[in-house]
Amino acid sequence: MNHSPTDPKYYDVVEATWPALRRRQLGPVTLREGGGGGSRVSAATVDGSVTEAQIAKAEAEMQALGQSRLFMIRDGQTDLDTQLAALGYEVMDPVNLWSCAPEILTDVEIPRVTTFCVWEPLAIQNEIWDAGGIGPERRAVMERATCTKTSLLGRWDDKPAATAYVGCHDRTAMLHALEVLPHQRRKGVGVWMMRQAAYWAADQGAEELVVICTRANAGANALYASLGMREVGQYHYRIKR
Repeated sequence: MNHSPTDPKYYDVVEATWPALRRRQLGPVTLREGGGGGSRVSAATVDGSVTEAQIAKAEAEMQALGQSRLFMIRDGQTDLDTQLAALGYEVMDPVNLWSCAPEILTDVEIPRVTTFCVWEPLAIQNEIWDAGGIGPERRAVMERATCTKTSLLGRWDDKPAATAYVGCHDRTAMLHALEVLPHQRRKGVGVWMMRQAAYWAADQGAEELVVICTRANAGANALYASLGMREVGQYHYRIKR
C-alpha cells in the first residue's frame, strides 16, 4: 500500500505520552526498560545503521532486563527490517496511526453524564482496564508520563462503560488504552469517548488528536475511519522468539 512517509514527530509524541521506565543509548541503539508495560515501552529503536555486533550487544542487554529481544521498526527503516529478518526476527503487531483535527469531533455535543475527564483515574476505571488486560504495569506508564494528561470515563445506561488515557505533547494529543466493557460495546460508547478526547485536546490547544491501532484490530480501525480520521503513519515490531 502506498502511503506518505510518517512524520517523525509522532514517534516523539508516543515517547512523551507513553514513556518507558528508563532509556539508555548503546551506540545507535536506544534501549528501553518497560517495567512490564508492553512492547511500546520496552522495544529498542535504531537511529542510522547498526552492526550485527551492536545488535547482539543490545539483545544481551534486553535479556538481562528480562525482556524479549524486540525492536521497533519505524516507517522507512527498510534496511533495518531486512537486517533483523535475516537474523531470525519475526514481524509482530504492525500498527496504524490515525489522526484528525479536534474540531472534526467537537461538532456534536456529548450527552450529559456520558463522558468525564478525571485524574487520577477512579477505581472503576482500573477495573475496566484490568478486564481488558491493561494491568498495573501499563497503568504505571500513564502515571509516570510527565506530559499534560487526563483519563476518560465513559458511562452508558447509567453504568460505567469505558475508560481511556490521553496525553498531550507538542500540540498533539494521543489517546491510549481505550477499553469498553464487553456488554457495553456496539452502543456507540467508543464514539463518545473519542469525542470527549477531542474536546479535551482542543482545551489543551492541540492541533491534532492521534490514536494508535494494530492493523489486526479491524473494529477499531473501522471506528477511526468512520469518524473521519485519516492514516498518517505506521510502524511494526520485530521479535526474536
